Amino acid sequence: MNNPFSTPDALDPEAGFTHTPSITQAANDLRAAAGEKAREFVHTAEDKATALKDRAVETAQTFRDTATERATQFKAVATEKAAAFKSVATDKAQHLKETATEQWQDTRVKAKELHITAEDYIRQNPTKCVLSALGAGFLIGLIVRR
Repeated sequence: MNNPFSTPDALDPEAGFTHTPSITQAANDLRAAAGEKAREFVHTAEDKATALKDRAVETAQTFRDTATERATQFKAVATEKAAAFKSVATDKAQHLKETATEQWQDTRVKAKELHITAEDYIRQNPTKCVLSALGAGFLIGLIVRR
């Protein structure tokens, strides 16, 4: 063999060399070591990727739980506020209704009193009322003509 990197003595076990590796053996050893390191690297990378994935899933779950909890709290507060607004609006509407009813009753009473007073005045002063009505009619007629 004409291999410049190996000596014939290293290949011959009878030459007295107990262990002198050849270039081929060294390359094979390096390949094996590199393969082992590559497998370790792949295994480590897989472990880190799995850990990262687990942490991402856990973080996503925590985020989802937090979002759900906050949405539930928001819904509860919104429902409570809506109920409070409804109660206040109902009270205000009832109050307005009662006030309007009282005002209407007062207006009806005053209108009846005015009607009775007007009737009494007309019965006591019929001539004055007829002349006043004729004068008012004449004025309205003049205004409408223009």
